[in-house]
Amino acid sequence: MSKIDFEKLSCELSSVCVFRNLLYTDTLKSFCSFLDKEDLKDKLSAYSEFVSSLSAYGGSFSSFLTKALCEDENIFITLIASGRKVPESIRKNAEKELEIFSLISSISHSDICEYLDYEGYIPAFDNEKTDFTSLYYERCERVSCLGYGIFASYPMFRVADGKIVPVEASDGISVEGFVGYEKERQAVVENTQCLVQGGPAANVLLYGDAGTGKSSTVKAVANLFFDKGVRLIELRKDQLLSLSDVMAKIAKNPLKFIIFIDDLSFNKNDDRFSMLKAALEGSASAKAPNAVIYATSNRRHIVKESFSDRSAGDDIHRNDTVQELLSLSERFGLTVYFSKPNKILYLDIVHSLAGRYGVEIEISELDIKAEAFALNKGSRSPRAAEQFIKSLVK
Repeated sequence: MSKIDFEKLSCELSSVCVFRNLLYTDTLKSFCSFLDKEDLKDKLSAYSEFVSSLSAYGGSFSSFLTKALCEDENIFITLIASGRKVPESIRKNAEKELEIFSLISSISHSDICEYLDYEGYIPAFDNEKTDFTSLYYERCERVSCLGYGIFASYPMFRVADGKIVPVEASDGISVEGFVGYEKERQAVVENTQCLVQGGPAANVLLYGDAGTGKSSTVKAVANLFFDKGVRLIELRKDQLLSLSDVMAKIAKNPLKFIIFIDDLSFNKNDDRFSMLKAALEGSASAKAPNAVIYATSNRRHIVKESFSDRSAGDDIHRNDTVQELLSLSERFGLTVYFSKPNKILYLDIVHSLAGRYGVEIEISELDIKAEAFALNKGSRSPRAAEQFIKSLVK
């Protein structure tokens, strides 16, 4: 590219409106600064900041542009995702801007060197010419599976300060990594398949003994359906009062969501009980049409109950009160029980994990040590099996 081309590019980038959010990223801010500076030293400084920012993208400018465009939440993609008509002016602007980014992806290190006309050290970067117009329209056609904004790249999310934020290093566990519990896991898989297909998916309670893989099952199923448009949002129990806000934020999104509540239990006077009950009952203010709730608990009856709760006290309708406390779990459309593994299943899990981690011990010796480890832990469980195997890994 000639110098005049770079000057024109600087003006065109300043005119970007549909994808304007990209101009506020560190990479494009430094790149635009590089184009705007007049002094050579200032140009080199801004350029070096630009190249340094690409380290998070493997040193590739085109990789940055691809990720930034796919994750950008703008009027064009939101209108398409909602099924509404895109005004012609917005469509034309978007297409022109995608052409600008396609042009940027063709800039090479040698183009920069020629533009600067400087014989000293000029840091290199990678760039691959990309047709962003075609790429973006392909994503638009599959927006219900690929998503947009923060949901385009991450499978799992959490809530922080009232905002839905991605889990940068989410659990990559897969359903293929489990041993045993096939029937239990399949029930959750089939229910999630109904969610993906727009069918009557149920809210799910996974309950049972600790360490049996309840939470891992939910995360593995979410990973399994990532390419089908499923995302997981984890809510801590203390965040349940914000459940309706979370539902409102995702209600119009074309993706499907699993609201995951781990280790769920309540005291009888807990205000969060009512919020969850409203969501499970399908209250319009607490339920999104594209979301289900998957909760795990060690208790079949989620609300903790004491013997004093069964005495009449001053409660005129004692039986009604007790039934309300015990019936929350019944409001889940699907309940899946995870029991402790018997000795055969426990050792099967141990053998499978030993092969996965490369533990080479005679089976008879491995079984004896595994049983001793479980005895010391107080019970057999998949978690105990994994902890045992990891203790053998050098």
